[in-house]
Amino acid sequence: MKKAIACYAPFTLALCFTSVTAASAAETTNQLEAGLATFSLDTLEPAPTEVERSGGRGESGERSRPQAGPPSERPAGGPPAMPPGMPPGGPVFDETWVSVGLGAGLVPSYAGSDDYILFPLPLIVGRVGGVGISPNGPGFVLDVLSPEPGFGPRKTRISAGPAFRIRNDRVAQIEDEVVETLEDLDLAVEVGANVGVAIPGVFGPRDTLVLSTQVRWDVAGAHEGMLIEPTVGYRTNFGRGIAFQAAANLQFVDDDYARYYFSVTPDQSVTSGLPQFDAEGGLNSVGVLAVTNFDLDGNLLNGGLNIYTVLGYSRLVNDAADTPFTDIRGDANQFIGGLGIGYTF
Repeated sequence: MKKAIACYAPFTLALCFTSVTAASAAETTNQLEAGLATFSLDTLEPAPTEVERSGGRGESGERSRPQAGPPSERPAGGPPAMPPGMPPGGPVFDETWVSVGLGAGLVPSYAGSDDYILFPLPLIVGRVGGVGISPNGPGFVLDVLSPEPGFGPRKTRISAGPAFRIRNDRVAQIEDEVVETLEDLDLAVEVGANVGVAIPGVFGPRDTLVLSTQVRWDVAGAHEGMLIEPTVGYRTNFGRGIAFQAAANLQFVDDDYARYYFSVTPDQSVTSGLPQFDAEGGLNSVGVLAVTNFDLDGNLLNGGLNIYTVLGYSRLVNDAADTPFTDIRGDANQFIGGLGIGYTF
């Protein structure tokens, strides 16, 4: 298999649906790329061979017998055999590859807002030096256990590595005229770890169930709190040209986080006219997200242009829903919709 660099922006829901806002919209790009971070070539449906297209009969008209051995079996004295339909020289995904894309979506202007703004949804994912790289909102997650893509039976695998994220909620782009009267919040820099397990073939031969949890702490002195985000994801392929992934996510936050983003202090109450509110931590939001990637030439393995769509819903709960920022000025129901284009090479 040749060594190649692949740029691809398909489906990765390394999910962080927190509330889907301008600040957290970029988090959805996690999910937009988790699938490729554990990409397995054998999940793609191979192109039909000439024998299969002719109903299983060879040139002589007689029905051909299937060849014994797995598709990746190495013939004596030759290179590994490729499954039917592989691009010349093998697929673009190899031990080193990178994927990029750029899109735009409509998202709430802050966590709990009912005003929507256009927000960029960039995608990047890859594997360099044996380490998987996937987006984490404005940030990234590293998988130090990332396997090299390949053919053959898939196995349950563990992923683990550091996680980094920048949170810019209510730092800018606040559309509500009352909330905008308050002082902007500081940029948070969250550092932590991500661990997960990918289980192949749960409902079919080409699907994967992913269970993961991410824990992060703010180290920049903004909210100075902690977040825990467990996620259940499901991904599969339809034929050789469509990749689909969906995920469900919970977000738990501590008191420091909740007070920073959802409390209304006496001074803020005087400035904005909103009632005072003292927020506490706990379950902060629940969400679902679906991402579909369409390869424009119908073959995910040979790179080229692809289009991806993003649809998501998040519901703020507990104090995140009861705060005046949400209950009076906004909406606990948060939506996201986006469209983008990527390129694999």
